[in-house]
Amino acid sequence: LWLAKWQFSKCLKMLQGVNIRICTTHNMAKSILIYGGMGALGNELVSYFKNKAWRVVSVDLVANEKADSNVIVSASLSWSEQSRTVKEGVTSCMGTDKLQALVCVAGGWAGGNAAAEETVQNADLMWKTSVWPALICSQIAAKHLDSKGLLVLTGAVPALGGTPQMIGYGMAKAAVHQLVLSLSSKGSGLPDNSAAVAMLPMTLDTPNNRKFMPKGQDTSTWTPLVTIAELVHSWTEDANRPTTGSLVQVHTVGGKTTTRVE
Repeated sequence: LWLAKWQFSKCLKMLQGVNIRICTTHNMAKSILIYGGMGALGNELVSYFKNKAWRVVSVDLVANEKADSNVIVSASLSWSEQSRTVKEGVTSCMGTDKLQALVCVAGGWAGGNAAAEETVQNADLMWKTSVWPALICSQIAAKHLDSKGLLVLTGAVPALGGTPQMIGYGMAKAAVHQLVLSLSSKGSGLPDNSAAVAMLPMTLDTPNNRKFMPKGQDTSTWTPLVTIAELVHSWTEDANRPTTGSLVQVHTVGGKTTTRVE
């Protein structure tokens, strides 16, 4: 018994800091990778596409048990280390199979104007949680996306203009918008006939948003997560798919959601 406990403890120490890939093989017709698969929106997307009989690969800090395959990345790694880890993990899971869709919903929010002490720190965090994953997803798409596949990155409506009270957030989301414009241009490295678009929601109806919202706030302008999942799925089916390079604003008013393309 003592020896078994010692061996188990030794194995745990060996695993510390190791990035684990949990992969399964499938012969499903369509595959999607969701970067940020354990966030509120990412989890909704995993469930939605699984229910549509897609093969789902999730990339996040922890595994999503509902996904067919998981690539787990550590937040302590540098940008280049995260990129290498995720690309190796996806290649291990996908092999020569192609992705029909790749959706990046990793991100976060932090405020701060130019006078705030925490602005630089928050801007650094926004870059790591929004821009890093978006560019890594672009690299994955260059190798694994189908020739008519879809890459969806997440921007934000406020970043179309000034964001004085959340400078770092606005900078990061504006960078994602620019990335989409670059990816839609000739010579970007993406497969021919694929599409790169950004969805720009206002406020998503997530458990955390409800938890921290001011008392009595009107939530009729919040977009339900399932609505986003339905929208992305419709794009994968070529139904009203925006042209490559589109920045698609998502607005909800009175519980009704509409889109507008920039």
